[in-house]
Amino acid sequence: MSSQREIRLNAFDMNCVGHQSPGLWAHPRDRSWQYKDLEYWTDLARLLERGKFDGLFIADVLGVYDVLNGNGDAAIRQATQVPVNDPLALVTPMALVTEHLGFGLTASLSFEHPYPFARRLSTLDHLTKGRVGWNIVTSYLESGARNIGHQAQTDHDARYDYADEYLQVVYKLLEGSWEEGAVLRDRQRRIFSDPTKIHPINHRGHFFNVPGIHLCEPSPQRTPVLYQAGASSRGKQFAAEHAECVFVAAPSKILLKKVVSDIRRRAQEVGRDPYSIKIFNLQTVIVGETDKQAQEKWQEYKSWVSYEGALALISGWTGIDFGQYQPDQVLKHLHTNAIQSAVETFSTADPTRQWTVQGLADWVGIGGFGPLLVGSAQTVADELQAWIEETDVDGFNLAYAVTHETFRDVVELLVPELQKRGVYKQEYAPGTLREKLFGQGPRLSAPHPGVNYRQPADRPEKAALSGAGAV
Repeated sequence: MSSQREIRLNAFDMNCVGHQSPGLWAHPRDRSWQYKDLEYWTDLARLLERGKFDGLFIADVLGVYDVLNGNGDAAIRQATQVPVNDPLALVTPMALVTEHLGFGLTASLSFEHPYPFARRLSTLDHLTKGRVGWNIVTSYLESGARNIGHQAQTDHDARYDYADEYLQVVYKLLEGSWEEGAVLRDRQRRIFSDPTKIHPINHRGHFFNVPGIHLCEPSPQRTPVLYQAGASSRGKQFAAEHAECVFVAAPSKILLKKVVSDIRRRAQEVGRDPYSIKIFNLQTVIVGETDKQAQEKWQEYKSWVSYEGALALISGWTGIDFGQYQPDQVLKHLHTNAIQSAVETFSTADPTRQWTVQGLADWVGIGGFGPLLVGSAQTVADELQAWIEETDVDGFNLAYAVTHETFRDVVELLVPELQKRGVYKQEYAPGTLREKLFGQGPRLSAPHPGVNYRQPADRPEKAALSGAGAV
């Protein structure tokens, strides 16, 4: 594996306070409390574009972290991803002040019918000129399920059966409803669109009945770049079939290497090129002018971490009430219906280490589950290159400790170092997000299953049929 492989970077943020670093909103230089102001987001977008980031990956939850002590008080006190605003509205103003930056939007298919949601995706893809990605999640918070009238969260694997059909409806609407050439804009004949080239999808399935046409004319990418963040076995299978980018949160190289090779193997088994999927690991970097300066910055940041906020996050992610345990209690391998992979991760990441509740909270306190790299630009660049070489990952979703400071340090110190080494882009490629990431056309390409939902006239001749079965 070449050490010259290009490193891909996304910034990781959320329309809330603090995001992955509980307690650091109180840091005097942190701006995350301004999450509700447009300037926070437009400043961030301009900064990331200056650093040639591939995209801004926007997380979301619909619900509160109320597992700790059986209520949401800790999350509310510590602003642990609450208050949280809708991520979708952020994309348009950020697109207006940038030309290239991509936007990975997290939207749970558990909470919105695919018909209006497909229209939202098309609208954003039009307004951004094709710079939108959709992070497909099935959601894990019981509180969110209850607030839309479900008795409880659906069983973990059953959520993916629902997701499979949801994707079919979305593909039919975005890829198949309007043929290429359906929009004429013919002023002389006074015909805007040709009704013979626009088709009702007539979807009748187990979960959805959607008879009509898609409401939007085809956008630059039609289907946004598809991200997926499930790391359970069923989640990885879903990713292998549908995802173009996969977001994982492995705390060690050993575990990340396993996850990456598993996803690539599964992709190959369903007939896709294993490297047609870009895999990003959650990572946090604290960069300074020197190693010493970076270490000092880290120590300063650590003093702001909220133990209670960290426990609220971990409890929500795993479905385990960590309020029941003493800080020095050693974790056992526990099965829950929340993020199974989170518990597996810390039980198997480092078999030599006895993980305690306090140890887990310290780890999560800055940057969540992903690993933390601290050092000068040279030190951190060495580490990132080592992660790429040893794990076969494609890049990193960078969480912040303090925003926008963490990202500014990356843009001003780390990016020039990576560029100097020839492992990071000097300029953006032209075109849509899909074209920039993969160097191919703006639309999904065979053998991705979405291709098979196009009208026969629009399909490539040899579209593979893997995973496609129409309903």
